[in-house]
Amino acid sequence: MYSAISKSAPLLARGPSFSTTAMASISRITVIGGGQMGSGIAQVAATHKHEVTLVDVSQEALDRGKAYMAKSLKRVAKKKHAEDEAAQSQFVAEIMSRVSLSTKPQEAVSRADLVIEAIVENLKVKQDLFAQLSKAAPQQAILASNTSSLPIGKIAELLDSQRKQRFIGLHFFNPVPQMKLVEVVRTKEADQEVVDSAVAWVKAIGKAPAVCKDTPGFIVNRLLLPYMMEAIRLLERDVASAQDIDTAMKLGAGYPMGPFELCDYVGLDTIKFIVDGWHKDGEGLKGNPLFASSTKLDELVKQGRLGVKSGKGFYDY
Repeated sequence: MYSAISKSAPLLARGPSFSTTAMASISRITVIGGGQMGSGIAQVAATHKHEVTLVDVSQEALDRGKAYMAKSLKRVAKKKHAEDEAAQSQFVAEIMSRVSLSTKPQEAVSRADLVIEAIVENLKVKQDLFAQLSKAAPQQAILASNTSSLPIGKIAELLDSQRKQRFIGLHFFNPVPQMKLVEVVRTKEADQEVVDSAVAWVKAIGKAPAVCKDTPGFIVNRLLLPYMMEAIRLLERDVASAQDIDTAMKLGAGYPMGPFELCDYVGLDTIKFIVDGWHKDGEGLKGNPLFASSTKLDELVKQGRLGVKSGKGFYDY
């Protein structure tokens, strides 16, 4: 349940400078979900000297998350201490020593300053999880979801008014250790102090915050999904090949990846899940042709061609 599904010019937060007190108030982090996203968040937090508890439903899932962190940190260590294997080992061991593992979510959040959920993109599962966690987490703890597509306000729907004031979105991007952006999503109920503390914490872990309202897709995906869907429709209309469209956008627009390379990286099933949901019931997006279904996308998902993770998508890997 808690394993995260695979999922990658922001308006940087402006306003008053944030005090060291605000940053120091967040030191103990609990991450729910030991998949690639959750373990990546845990790794970054531990790297910046936070006490981190990573939670999942089984020891096997936690071991996979721990192995992912160790592998990622070893790559960093080799760059940081290229000729010193002892220093590399010490670097990894020191960071990993700040990460504990747990299969008991309510116990894991009992001392947390910040709880970040990075589990499957299912609204009811997320709602039920936070309903449980709200009974165990300290009243001053900030609760946050890493969702990329679900409304933050709806995820918090079962919580009382006080909890809703301390509930936000913290949308990291994959791979978390490399991607600098974190979208800080504020709901109508969220206290400004909570948003400010989250922004300060994001900066403290070496990331760049972009603050936005709780709207479908937030900033990046709201702009990115129509771009990818229109690329697919160009292919369906036989305007150009996938390779030529990718080449055009990389060399003509300066993008590091073309739209089809990006689709395969994100996962075609993930793209379909998001656009179908927005077209069916997205706030302000219901029936919007930008998010209408695509025959080509539907066929590829049905065939199990999901992109990089399945070995085949628009391209073969």
